[in-house]
Amino acid sequence: MEKISFCKKMIRFSMLFFILIILLVGSVNTGFAQKDYKIKIELEGAPDTVLYLANYYGDKTYLKDTAYIDKHGQFLFEGDSILPAGIYILAGQSNNKYFELIVDHYQHFALKAELKDMISTSEIKNSPENELFFAYIRQSMKTSNQIEQLKTERKEYQKEEDGYNRTGKKINKLEIKLKEYKDSLALANPGTLLAGIINAMKEIKPDSIPLAKNGLDDSLFAYNFYKDHYWDNFDLTDDRLLRTPLFHHKLETYFGKVLYQVPDTIITEADKIIDMARPNKETFRYIVWYLTFKFETSKVMGFDEIFVHMVDNYYAKGEAYWADSSLVKSLSKRSQELHNVLIGHPAKDLILLDTNERFKSLYREEAPYMVVLFYEYDCGHCRREIDALKKWYDNNEIGFQVFAVCTDTSLTKWKEFVKKKNLTWINVNGTRSVTPDYHQLYDINITPTIFLLDDKKKILAKRIKTDQLKPFLENYHKAKQRNN
Repeated sequence: MEKISFCKKMIRFSMLFFILIILLVGSVNTGFAQKDYKIKIELEGAPDTVLYLANYYGDKTYLKDTAYIDKHGQFLFEGDSILPAGIYILAGQSNNKYFELIVDHYQHFALKAELKDMISTSEIKNSPENELFFAYIRQSMKTSNQIEQLKTERKEYQKEEDGYNRTGKKINKLEIKLKEYKDSLALANPGTLLAGIINAMKEIKPDSIPLAKNGLDDSLFAYNFYKDHYWDNFDLTDDRLLRTPLFHHKLETYFGKVLYQVPDTIITEADKIIDMARPNKETFRYIVWYLTFKFETSKVMGFDEIFVHMVDNYYAKGEAYWADSSLVKSLSKRSQELHNVLIGHPAKDLILLDTNERFKSLYREEAPYMVVLFYEYDCGHCRREIDALKKWYDNNEIGFQVFAVCTDTSLTKWKEFVKKKNLTWINVNGTRSVTPDYHQLYDINITPTIFLLDDKKKILAKRIKTDQLKPFLENYHKAKQRNN
């Protein structure tokens, strides 16, 4: 059996977002006619004396209820308030997943099945939604198995064109039949969760693809069609889909794979998707949270701009109605810290004491490119980074300069380190400053940290190591020369 694990908290979330996800999960739609739930399960042949009922939420599963076997071999899940609608998991004592079922409008129902073939032997009372759901699963499994058998058979016809094509036609016919079955099922049952799931899973492709100048299918047309129609069949205002495996996966695929991975594109599309979900408070809230957390924790250089946009436009402006004042204050503080170091924005000036005990201004130092390095002389990682940077600096043909900021307080030890390493670039000490604290100006939490600035002191790259900086700057410089 497939193994699943249930938890009541998200894993490795920052404290801010741990608080937020609890708020998200804790608030549910209670607009159904029934006021409680009572689900009776009989699973013949199962060894369990305890069963668990769990629901999906985003990319996680949450334990909702526990039932113990009675003297009749039955399990009863019941509660005095309704369950939030969605797909639920029935699992055994070993966290083994038996099957999924739908919980929606009908929350008083019974389900009986045999362990040896739970889907085919299932008997359902008082739940037309699950009767449809299990019929859908049975038909999908039957046709899919037939298709897989034909695909295996087709492999035997690799050198026999007629047999290969004949089998291919059979596969195509079955695939069309399965698609028509799903479409008709969704059409005949509008408003049901099953219809929403079927529609959400529809394949997105144009009826035909025009040819490009090279005579092949126009891949750009196909991509744009897929992107532009990605959400056509997915109802972002249906919060029931939040409690299926589909919602989070759909978001993750769109923002991680479908869109061009540049902040401007992602920000534009994020606002569009949020507006689409806005009529439903729960899906609106989840998407805002998802995008904020995803890009606050992103390791991709420059993606913090998306986080800043989310905080400034949704939390700071009061749109995140679920977030209390302390959370908004914390997020806004973090956003402001990142404002100072956004890619493409001017870096802040630093006026710091050099080894001759004179103040040096970053903005007064002219160079086609400026590498700003924050380091500690007793830090092993810093020393390795300095050695790599110095080797490149001593032999570079681009003409970049280094503005090295030591974050240690001992001027004597710092000067000895500079002399020992023969660091001929610009050396300053971060603890002797005319300008505000460098920690705030450059969001310095760890060392070593490197920024790359252009001749106008605009930030080109940040938080990268020398072995990443070298190819980045060389490629950037070549491209700049080509364009001039």
